[in-house]
Parts: sequence; C-alpha cells; structure tokens
Amino acid sequence: MTATEARASSPKTRVRRPARPVAPVWSRLRRAATPWLFLAPALLLFLYFKFIPMAQAVRMSFEEVRPFLGNTYVVGEDYAEIAGSSDFGAAVWHTVVLAVATTAGSIVLGLALALLLEGQTRALWFVRSAIFLPVVTAMAVAAEVWRVMYYPAEGGALNSVLGVLGLGPSEFLNSPDSALASIAFVGIWRGAPYDMMIFLAGLAGVDRVLYEASAVDGASRWRRIWHVTLPGLRPVFAILLTLAAIRGLRVFTEVFLLTNGGPDGSTEVLLTLTYKLGLERNELGVAAAGTVLLFLVLLVLTVVSRLRRREVR
Repeated sequence: MTATEARASSPKTRVRRPARPVAPVWSRLRRAATPWLFLAPALLLFLYFKFIPMAQAVRMSFEEVRPFLGNTYVVGEDYAEIAGSSDFGAAVWHTVVLAVATTAGSIVLGLALALLLEGQTRALWFVRSAIFLPVVTAMAVAAEVWRVMYYPAEGGALNSVLGVLGLGPSEFLNSPDSALASIAFVGIWRGAPYDMMIFLAGLAGVDRVLYEASAVDGASRWRRIWHVTLPGLRPVFAILLTLAAIRGLRVFTEVFLLTNGGPDGSTEVLLTLTYKLGLERNELGVAAAGTVLLFLVLLVLTVVSRLRRREVR
C-alpha cells in the first residue's frame, strides 16, 4: 500500500481549535453598562422635567386642584367637564382642520420641492439650505415676521401683492373667516422644508434602473413620477404622515403668538385652550384632563402608523 493510499484510507482527524476565553461576568456587565452611564445625565433630565410632570398631570386629571387647600379626588369629573364643553368641541375641530391642512400642504409642497431640487450639483446644496431655514428659525421671530406680512391694511406686504393681482385686501388674522387659513399657511411654510429633506433621502433610495426602463418604454416624466417615484416613496409617506399629523395636532406656538385663539375663538386649538384653563382660569385638573386626552390620541395614532408600516414591509 502506497503512502497516498494509506493517507486516503486513514480516517480524518479533526483539528481542535482552542476555545475562546469566556469573558468574566464583571467585564460583560461593565461593557453593557457603559452606554447607559453616558446616557444617564440626559435620562435624569428627561425623568425630572418630562416623565415626572407627565405622571403628575395624569394624577391631576382625576383631582380638583386647589392650591394651598389640598387636592380632592373627583374621579372622572374633569374629563366629563372638558369633553362636554362647547369650547372643547370647537378647539378639537380647529385642531383637526389645522392638522389636516398643514399635513397635506407640507407633504405636497415638500414633495414638489424635493423633485425640483433632486441631484448632486453643488448649487443645489445652497438652495436646499436656504429653503430649510424656516425649520431652524425661532418660531417667535417667524411669527413676528408673518404678523407684519399679514398687516390687514392695503399697504401690508401680502395685501400689496393681492392688489397687484387685482384682488381685494384681506384682513388675514383679524377676520374669523381667514384667521385659521392664515395660520395653516404658516404651518405649511414651516413644515414643507422638513418634509422636503426626508423626501430627498427617500428619492436617493429609488432604483434608477426603473427610471431608465420606463424612459425606454416611452413613459413621460409625469408617468414616471406616478408609477416609479411615488410607489418607491411609500415608506417615506408613512413616516411623514405620522410626523406631520403629530406636529399638526400639537400646534400651539403659531396660534398663541399670532392670534392667541382669536378672533372670537375662531383659531382656538386644544393646547391653547388647556393653557388658558390651567394658567388663566386656574382649572388645572380640567386642563390636565385635556392634555391626557390629546396624549392618548397621539399614542393611538403612533401605534396605528407603526402597525401599518409593518404590514407594508
């Protein structure tokens, strides 16, 4: 028997590799705890300034808050009072109208801007940055600028433009018929650049081969957008609808700075109503009940959106 045959007929011996040393328990615990140690300062701030006040608001929503006299439990009377109030119904309606208008407007305008500014040219980065400025501008400053632009006289900035177009002057924020629409326009102006940046990130993930194939088949630009771009952006739409809806339902600063709920309560939203109930009328329990209801609506909206995104995937 040759050496080759003997080697072939002999059973293969397994070469045992040295086992990896098992890390001590203390080392593994230290490795797992290190990120939490870095996060601890921020988590403590969140706990003290956010989560503890949230828990106190839930507790106050079941009490009649009487400063210096002691709170008394009233079970669900605060919820019944705010839900049965006509001001609450009007505020909920105004909040929903603003949320729908700003969500739809910011998404449509953001998509249009993203389609116009898609590309890698250096000049586009400057234009995108300029368009994104409303998002990082302080709302107090932006509201004051819009207040000047909405000046109701004929010499106002926007009324001058309307005069050139042959349209009559508008009272904008001073009229119950146009105040809510004026605030919605400010929300669209502020939210569209944010949606544009998310759309630009989504457009980068759309397969370019599909554009080339549809162009070869003779599809026009609009048909490519309808059949290639929009289906490719479906996950982005799901994210933006949730973010924009939450942003619209939580509207407060624009309304508070521009109209404070006026004129004649035509722009009163849920957060401005709870603000007035708590800090002006001193009905802290009823105000807390209103904020808890809004929190529950936002929580349901977030959970439903997350479930729908899982179904899409």
